[in-house]
Amino acid sequence: MTTTELIDRELLGLLDLPADLPEQLTIAEAAELTGLTAHTLRYYERVGLVHVGRDAAGYRSYDRRAMARIVFVTRLRASGMPIGTMSHYLDLVEEGEHTEPQRLALMQEHRARIQQQLRDLQLALAVTDYKITVYGGTAAP
Repeated sequence: MTTTELIDRELLGLLDLPADLPEQLTIAEAAELTGLTAHTLRYYERVGLVHVGRDAAGYRSYDRRAMARIVFVTRLRASGMPIGTMSHYLDLVEEGEHTEPQRLALMQEHRARIQQQLRDLQLALAVTDYKITVYGGTAAP
């Protein structure tokens, strides 16, 4: 099993997919399931973050692998990863296992940025808590 297949299999576990989910979804169904807009799904396809098949009529058709990729991309976006970095990472994934050291470095750099953001947020929270107490309030635990 390739790295991409392993990732896809793991990511499918993150989706709470109904047992009767069709093998192929329309863009409207994919949008409803993921909470994204159809515009966002088309954008992700246009910039190469997700590969989407087409049905006989030429309409987008989202299979389970595409849905797994969308879930992964949304998690990376939620973590603050820029689209360009995601695109580079996914290109490395598609190039194969020999790019794992580069992917590791990319993820380690991203993790360091997240850790800095957490420190910044903790400082902002401390300042906010201080001001709440100055005004006679109690900061929530």
